[in-house]
Amino acid sequence: MGLIHRKDPDAKVARVPSPPSSEEKDSFAANHHGHDDLDTPSTGLHRGLKSRQITMIAIGGAIGTGLIIGTGSSLAKAGPLSILISYSIVGFIVYMVMCALGEMAAYLPIQSGFTGYAARFCDPALGFSLGYTYWFKYIIVTPNQLTAASLVLQYWVPREKVNPGVFIAVFLVVIVLVNYLGIKFFGEIEFWLSSIKVLTIVGLLILSLVLVLGGGPDHDRKGFRYWKDPGAMKPLYGTGDKGRFLGLWSTFVTATFAYLGTELVGVTVGEAQNPRRVIPRAIKLTFWRIVVFYVLSVLLIGMLVPYNSERLTFATKKATTGASASPFVVAMIDSGITGLAGFLNACILIFVFSAANSDLYIATRTLYGLAKEGNSARIFAVTDSRGVPIYALGLSAAISCIAFLNVADDSRKVFTYFVNLVTIFGILTWISILVTHIYFVKARRAQGIEKHQLAYVAPFGLYGTYFALGFCIVIALFKNFDVFIYVKGREGGEHFDYVNFITGYLGIPLYLAMIFGYKLVSKTKGWTAETADLYSGKAAIDQEEEEFLANKAAKQGGGKSGGWFYRTFIAWLF
Repeated sequence: MGLIHRKDPDAKVARVPSPPSSEEKDSFAANHHGHDDLDTPSTGLHRGLKSRQITMIAIGGAIGTGLIIGTGSSLAKAGPLSILISYSIVGFIVYMVMCALGEMAAYLPIQSGFTGYAARFCDPALGFSLGYTYWFKYIIVTPNQLTAASLVLQYWVPREKVNPGVFIAVFLVVIVLVNYLGIKFFGEIEFWLSSIKVLTIVGLLILSLVLVLGGGPDHDRKGFRYWKDPGAMKPLYGTGDKGRFLGLWSTFVTATFAYLGTELVGVTVGEAQNPRRVIPRAIKLTFWRIVVFYVLSVLLIGMLVPYNSERLTFATKKATTGASASPFVVAMIDSGITGLAGFLNACILIFVFSAANSDLYIATRTLYGLAKEGNSARIFAVTDSRGVPIYALGLSAAISCIAFLNVADDSRKVFTYFVNLVTIFGILTWISILVTHIYFVKARRAQGIEKHQLAYVAPFGLYGTYFALGFCIVIALFKNFDVFIYVKGREGGEHFDYVNFITGYLGIPLYLAMIFGYKLVSKTKGWTAETADLYSGKAAIDQEEEEFLANKAAKQGGGKSGGWFYRTFIAWLF
């Protein structure tokens, strides 16, 4: 039994079984097409992301326009109780996904991220399909964010005055530059952008609580008044219990879109300093972030704005992605507060820019991971002296130019199609992570790795993973249920909505085709619990961790870090 000696006083000591024999490694290499553990100076990433940057990026990636804007359309469609239920359930599912990912990432923080886990623990075909599904998601969502940025700017500069393509080009150049300058620069930029996002949400929550308690200019203590009149749940596509259930289910799609991106911490493990300590810390705080930022937000919005509000209807039907589309602005105006819409719009612009920046980063690192696993052209694994996969960045940035569709087409329609595509790709990613975790747990049990030997263990174990997996499959299958329902006079027509059907479900056959196509071409078989590779590259990561902790201890002279104030009073929030 080998022992990891941790010089960090706060780090846990974990006993890890001895690695497999050379014969076992050769057996794995013969059947595995990946190259993740074959790092060279020209293909290696740099571990430049600090603890505070990782934790802030983790929460920043989970806060976006889906929370600050998307909640309005859900409230208008289904009522306050429906969005509270859906955001709470999907939030719990996200926490299960993060716990599953955290257990694997803390044990083996490899550079190819969770695509590498799928290939090593479950089946190379799943790693291939997951990698490309995730890459497709982010080469779609990056131009989606660029489109959103151009729409937000129309609050100040009308479309007729300046072509939106100008703003798209400027934002694209800036995010490419930030990503090109290296992981340390990217990490610092994202730290401060995410800090602004967190402070904005905290400020909105405090203001909303004050307004609920009657502290606004109208001095009206609203409480749960709107839960009684017009009601807590709004029927959709019917009346009675059926209508209320369909209204509730419709909000699960919006809730899922709002949470997409939370798993990006799994992409950063290959560039994180001391990942076995940083990753578990970020995962553990995820639960409280979901409760505070999401569940509390939708609860307060549901108390401040009735679902039949004329202003809310205008915001969700006429507005696009600016402040005027946010239910928080509707709540402010209803309470007699004016003049904050411009400030909130500026905050939303920062939200969108940060999202576009991190989305391009994820697209780049996902393509890099595919190349490292041998599933893409080897050139995409080449990095420069700063550890940036420059060719992967170049291709991902070039594809982002589809954002210029916004110049010629109807912005709102394109935005809707993008959201449809991204949601199904995101759900398939969560499903893949959960399936991989099931195989990982079975493999570590079969190979004699006990819970106490891991840096982090999913608190709900396989029970939580199976629950989340089942719910994700149901959401994936029924997310666009409304295209099958005949509703007289419905927006978009009374006939079968084939466009939303295609964009809503295209990802599923594509995902399955890549799995079975890969197995057909490569003739690979899935791993059993006994043959799954839990060790390749682990010794190098262990040594790297020990060197990092030794250097850290030497710099600190054996004392505590100078970040005591941050850790004690601020880190819990971020």
